[in-house]
Amino acid sequence: MQTILVTGAAGFIGSHLCERLLADGRRVVGLDSFDSFYDPKIKRANIAGCLTNSNFRLVEGDIRDADVVAGALKGCDLVVHLAARAGVRPSIEDPLLYQDVNVRGTNIILETMRKLGMKKLVFASSSSVYGNNKKVPFSETDVVDNPISPYAATKKAGELICHAYHHLFGMDITCLRFFTVYGARQRPDLAIHKFAKLILAGKSIPVFGDGSMMRDHTYIDDIIAGVVAAVDHCGGYKIYNLGESRPVSLSDLIAAIEHAVGKKAIIERLPLQPGDVHQTYADVSRAKAELGYEPSTEIEAGLARFASWLRSSGQQ
Repeated sequence: MQTILVTGAAGFIGSHLCERLLADGRRVVGLDSFDSFYDPKIKRANIAGCLTNSNFRLVEGDIRDADVVAGALKGCDLVVHLAARAGVRPSIEDPLLYQDVNVRGTNIILETMRKLGMKKLVFASSSSVYGNNKKVPFSETDVVDNPISPYAATKKAGELICHAYHHLFGMDITCLRFFTVYGARQRPDLAIHKFAKLILAGKSIPVFGDGSMMRDHTYIDDIIAGVVAAVDHCGGYKIYNLGESRPVSLSDLIAAIEHAVGKKAIIERLPLQPGDVHQTYADVSRAKAELGYEPSTEIEAGLARFASWLRSSGQQ
């Protein structure tokens, strides 16, 4: 039976991935620091179901602690590295913390793997590495040398460190560029979750810019299917976009959220924020061809499922 270490296991994507891997009959070690970036109680609730499974082991600790990482890696066959300091705007406020967690932390995982003779890693990168790329849709072959936030720069750096370890030590590493993931358990600071809660509470939602900003919103089930496919096909050094490949404007997204929650939004117009890209749009042809990735959840269906979860979760 395959044993997989998932870093960031109690987060939004991590907890869904752990559940899927366990359902597939794999052993899972979950590593999480339960950082206070948002309420750790939410993360503990995310992972609670996994704790009842005998094939799951939780390790509480920081990816920057090599001893903790080594203990978590014991008996594992592959690592899915999701743990990171997240968010574009907070990275501008504290870039050194983002460098320390996202770059040094990733390097510690890779170096510990090397010392233990482990060879397979799936690394969570981000669509933010594309910056304000004028060419759409974004392809893995595009030049990504112009990040516009510290967060984006750390994700690009992570890909480069992964390539160095592949080249020097023969590690099989797959980097996945996620495009705006949403769904049940989405981080409370992200737009869909934040907007839905504010609308339901009758409060105004902050809209930066004129609403024309485009995002390729990707439903969590589609992302998880892509991550599992990457686990099963991990070989060499590969980069894949995982997106829905159907960008939606901010104005249309707000209208869709209004429909999903059954209430109109009160909009507060604000200036564009530094570090925000104008659009994201994934070319997923490589992932389709090589991983069998087939995103299928349109935004209306995904938002309806999210709204249903929000009502049942008690977080609204």
